[in-house]
Amino acid sequence: MIYLDHNATTPLHPRVLDAMIPYLSERWGNPSSPYRFGNEAKVALERARKRIAEHIGCKPPELIFCSSGTESDNLALRGTAYALRSKGNHIITTAVEHHAVLNTCKALEREGFRVTYVPVTTDGFVELRSLAESISDETILVSVMHANNETGVVQPIEEIAAITRKRAVILHTDAVQTAGKLPRRLAELDADLVTFSAHKIYGPKGTAALCVREGIHLEALTTGGAQERGLRAGTENVAGIIGFAEAVALAFEHSETEGQRLWGLRDHFEKRVQATVPKVRINGARAPRVPNTSNLTFDSVDGESIVLGLDLQGICVSTGSACSTGDPEPSHVLLAMGIAARDAQGSTRISFGRSSQEVDVDAIVTALQGTVERLRAISSVGGEASHR
Repeated sequence: MIYLDHNATTPLHPRVLDAMIPYLSERWGNPSSPYRFGNEAKVALERARKRIAEHIGCKPPELIFCSSGTESDNLALRGTAYALRSKGNHIITTAVEHHAVLNTCKALEREGFRVTYVPVTTDGFVELRSLAESISDETILVSVMHANNETGVVQPIEEIAAITRKRAVILHTDAVQTAGKLPRRLAELDADLVTFSAHKIYGPKGTAALCVREGIHLEALTTGGAQERGLRAGTENVAGIIGFAEAVALAFEHSETEGQRLWGLRDHFEKRVQATVPKVRINGARAPRVPNTSNLTFDSVDGESIVLGLDLQGICVSTGSACSTGDPEPSHVLLAMGIAARDAQGSTRISFGRSSQEVDVDAIVTALQGTVERLRAISSVGGEASHR
């Protein structure tokens, strides 16, 4: 198998698994228990929190552990909206956010909140002027993802932070796709709330975090115990958090060198596929992107058919977000970039990772060439038959 869908998930790193095993076997105590066995788990949990905080550049108490990026996004959006309802009911986001943000915003609209969806350019870059002009005295939150999960386009969060800070508006960014991929600490983004997840950086599924800047007040979404500063009741996933810390350490140890390697692989892939497969467009190519992601549109070919055709050859790619698998509608991200619905249906996402090598580039290009040629031939025959 050649796995080229690292934006969907990543394999567990052996070092991460080794770090987790003791807390899945002999050290399985509840960190909220008062006796020594529970306290050992508590100490390990807080050590992991401190380790992650040091790598991303925040204070340990600012880290709230969650079960997923989706839960973290929900805590950021709903927690802020409910806490600040008396100050205003206006939220701003973009048209290209992950469904964890978009669907939460739609749910908040049904609860009486007003949401503005800022457009993006044809390269998928948020229109900063439109965002700034959308802020009013009623605006309580702006949520803009750091990098898009489908195209890899990186948004100028620091510039957005300067805008929101001037208007005293809270800024949230979903950094799930940039943590460990870019050689910088998440706290440097200047956002008030930052979401990131373990399984995108070779850590375990079921573990994520929300970095809540000191002084920001959120309303808890779950009631129960006092875990995670009262913002996320329930017994913490100690083994998962231990693994998360190891994954974060690994990611930031190698982010610069690995980023350069992946940039080289992706650029080599894009040059080869453009030279080999006719009528292909790289979406977001003129904008800053994370180094591992390439989103391509193949004219007259359905993206799902490409994914299935490559799967038969042992190659894993996707059409976009794993959360949207099975959705017959074209990518909302590509539509927001002005790409026609028919063309958006022909998109395929390639996302490289630690295991990716140049031989994989050769394999995917060869497979794409044959798959696209075959599908276009079938489409052409089908089109002729339908006109008779």
